[in-house]
Amino acid sequence: MNYLHLKPALHRNQPIIKVDFDFDKNLVALIKVQKGVRWSQTLRSWYFPKKEFRLNTFYHALKGSVYIDYSQLKKHSPPSENVTKKVNSHKPKSKVKLPSGYKEQLILKRYSQNTVTTYCSCFLKFMAFFKNQSIDALSKEDIKTFLLHLIEHQKVSSSTQNQYINAIKFYFEKVLKQPKMVYSLERPNKTKKLPEVLTEQEVLMILKETSNLKHKTILSLLYSGGLRVGELIGLRIQDIVWEKNYLFVRGGKGKKDRITLLAENVVVLLRKYIQKHKPNYWLIENPNRKQYSASSVRAILRRSAKNAGIRKRIYPHMLRHSFATHLLEKGTDLRYIQELLGHGSSKTTEIYTHVSKKSLANIKSPLDYIVEKQKSDNEQITKIKT
Repeated sequence: MNYLHLKPALHRNQPIIKVDFDFDKNLVALIKVQKGVRWSQTLRSWYFPKKEFRLNTFYHALKGSVYIDYSQLKKHSPPSENVTKKVNSHKPKSKVKLPSGYKEQLILKRYSQNTVTTYCSCFLKFMAFFKNQSIDALSKEDIKTFLLHLIEHQKVSSSTQNQYINAIKFYFEKVLKQPKMVYSLERPNKTKKLPEVLTEQEVLMILKETSNLKHKTILSLLYSGGLRVGELIGLRIQDIVWEKNYLFVRGGKGKKDRITLLAENVVVLLRKYIQKHKPNYWLIENPNRKQYSASSVRAILRRSAKNAGIRKRIYPHMLRHSFATHLLEKGTDLRYIQELLGHGSSKTTEIYTHVSKKSLANIKSPLDYIVEKQKSDNEQITKIKT
């Protein structure tokens, strides 16, 4: 993952925050859409007017795409304590190195690139916490102390806490080959959140506001087949089954292959896209003919949603949630939706029944029953009197 450095500077006698990083087209695409950012031909750099720059907003926009070094801003305008903790929590200590075999073992076990990056980042943070101690000699109580630090001081979410636990357990159980029960750790209760869903009209508005052919193809594929971002950027040209209008998804979550829908309208779009861009191996490629990045997909969707006038936070997985919910509302059997999404359990798919308008439309509020009964009683009284 690249590093990005934020530096205070002067441009045309005005204080600015200069954004320095090694050239990366995907990162440039992300930065270009940030509010207030400008390009200086003189400085040969992107920058923000200092009074318009918000570190917290900038960090969350680029989260997971790059390590942000803001150390040179501390002397001038230190960020809030919360932001400091969040940014530092994702930046590994430069003097700490992963133990021999840790990353190699992740790769040998065929973990996804995202999982490898996450585990390595989490374990480096873990090692930095115990920098004056031998990691191999730590006790269960030592590990609990670290987890308490994450919860109480870093304010991490339950899902992030689980990532740290997984990264730690992987080292002791898979690298050191210790018994599983030695470092069995309590898991936090997962927050049961309902999926965020777009309306059919909002999906249509987003696609209409996406004029770029490649970008429209990307967003249409996500929604048309209920794809995860990793599945989209992992598609190859041979994964399109033209004669049957479906996509073959290789090695989805849990290393499972599956097939999913390909809308007839997207088939037309895909043919135009392939004719124009002539992808070589990956269906969606960056300008260097390499695999497209997830961060670029997120940036495309955010920009299209903004152009469509949608003010709420939009992210690619919402298109997958919307695909499932809209199918359910059209009467599609839940078992088929489960297969299309690649869910191992029907319980995972059942969550969409909680956000489906169709299922809610069949339930009446008790207030309606009370009012209707009152009206009926009044009508009966009126009939008796007449």
